[in-house]
Amino acid sequence: MAEIAKSGVPSLASFGLEPSQKMTGLIAGEAIAAGDAVYINSDGKVYRANGAAANAAAVVRGFAFIAAQAGEAITFCYDVRLRYGAGLTPGARYYLSGTVVGGLADAASTGGTAPVAYAVDATRIFVTKQV
Repeated sequence: MAEIAKSGVPSLASFGLEPSQKMTGLIAGEAIAAGDAVYINSDGKVYRANGAAANAAAVVRGFAFIAAQAGEAITFCYDVRLRYGAGLTPGARYYLSGTVVGGLADAASTGGTAPVAYAVDATRIFVTKQV
C-alpha cells in the first residue's frame, strides 16, 4: 500500500458548490489541514478520519477544503473535485489511509475498505462521503 502525498496545499477545484456538497456550522476537535478526510465524532466535533480500525473514525464524511485549528469553525465538502496531488493515475481509486491520519492510500486499510476518492487527472481527485 502506498500513501498518496498531497502536493502543496489542496484546494477546491469544483466551481459553485451547492449547499448539498458542503457541511458548515461544526467545530474542529483538533488541527485539520486542507485536504484531510474527516469524520464527525460523537462529541459533535470534526476530526481527521483514520482507517487504522473499523470504527466511527473510519467513516469519511467529507474532506476539509481549508485548514482549521481545534476550536475553530470548519467547513468540509464532498462530491467535489480537489486539487490534491501530483503524478496521480486517472481513474485510480483511493482509500482512507490506515497509517496517515486524514490521508489517502492506493489500497484498502482495516477501517478504510471502500474507496472515498478517485483520480480525475494527474493532480485532481473527486471525493465522496460515506453514509
